[in-house]
Amino acid sequence: MDHFNDWDWEVGQKEIADISVWQNQFKWVEEPYVRPDGEQIAAVVNIDEGEFNVCVNGEVWPTVFDKIWHLRYLADGRLTGIISDMGEWTMAVDGEAWENKFGYVYNPMYSFDGKNIAVAVQQDMRYAMAVNGKLWDETFSNMTNTALSADGSTTAAVVQVVDFKEAEVEKFQQGAFSAALNGKVWDDIFVNVWNLAISPDNSRLAAEVRLNLYDYTIAVNGKAWDKTFGCVWEPIFDPKGERVVAPVRQNGKWFLAADGELIWDKSFVQLWHQMISPDSTKTAAIVAPKYGRWTVAVDGQPWSLTFNEMLTDAVFSPDGQHVAALGKADGAWKVVVDGKANSPACKMAFKPVFSPDSSHVAAKVQTNGKFSYAVDGKLWQQECDSAWDPIFSPQSDKVLLRTVVDGKYIRRVVPLADFRN
Repeated sequence: MDHFNDWDWEVGQKEIADISVWQNQFKWVEEPYVRPDGEQIAAVVNIDEGEFNVCVNGEVWPTVFDKIWHLRYLADGRLTGIISDMGEWTMAVDGEAWENKFGYVYNPMYSFDGKNIAVAVQQDMRYAMAVNGKLWDETFSNMTNTALSADGSTTAAVVQVVDFKEAEVEKFQQGAFSAALNGKVWDDIFVNVWNLAISPDNSRLAAEVRLNLYDYTIAVNGKAWDKTFGCVWEPIFDPKGERVVAPVRQNGKWFLAADGELIWDKSFVQLWHQMISPDSTKTAAIVAPKYGRWTVAVDGQPWSLTFNEMLTDAVFSPDGQHVAALGKADGAWKVVVDGKANSPACKMAFKPVFSPDSSHVAAKVQTNGKFSYAVDGKLWQQECDSAWDPIFSPQSDKVLLRTVVDGKYIRRVVPLADFRN
């Protein structure tokens, strides 16, 4: 939300809604979602056959739709969902549908501040992107791998620009795919194009590309890197927009490359989910130093702690000095910070969250079939039926916990001191 500092950060709890009673008011109630500030809880509800609505804190939207799905709160607090109305599809925001409607919409994406919404659109068997209901001028016969810039002003997608039939293998190998930025297609065509990244200033678009049957590389605004590789993974721009960084496979090993040149002197069995610190001074990635062992490498140096099943959800701290992730070994999950376990073993753990001052880490966790929270390695003693990710206060001294206990949605603000007892 825009006014993060203006949220209610007074220590205590508020019962926002008793969602257990919704089950008696409607035919069925789907998965609930909670507003970032914790002041609202909402769910898609079925009223009758072909009649759906959204219940927010016990009150429904004024309009009933044929179908509603992918309900989500945006960062600015608005509530959105994909809706079907009289056989046409579009987005609804706080109950009001976009003026433009389409044959189908899917894969909604949202700007960082929540002010812009983009969706992939099918209209008359042609595909394009729409932002806040406005469709690209150009449409395509095939479109995949959509992307939205951080500010939501720029969209991109992989598009097919040459038609070929199933048996026309030679035509496919000559190249049939490209990428479009705000509907404008690159001049260059490739055998395949995959995951996209838009630069911070919205002027450049990077993508994985396949040049022929055997050679892969990264293309930026349609121009491929000079070097090719046995495989590449999803590229990213650094926060300053100066470099494009991607994992690349060479001689059977994986490396990290920037603008086509290797930047780490170590290779790995696997390497992905590369990240760049907010100040662009450090790089990190999820790696496998050897087969079946997973960890994080920072500037090419892997943590000594490894996991035999999975490592995921790695994230840099705001100051760029720390990395947190989730590791799974022998069926148990742990929050890991800078290569050290930061929580007890749990049945499940969810993406770790750093405090604004980078000195604390919190995560939603699941133990004994219930949900709770781990903050700086300490478990919160309350167990909940449902919970959402924790949010630190601007001063990093409190944490907002959004939970459901015995059918009641409760918003809590808890001081960090409570986790040290």
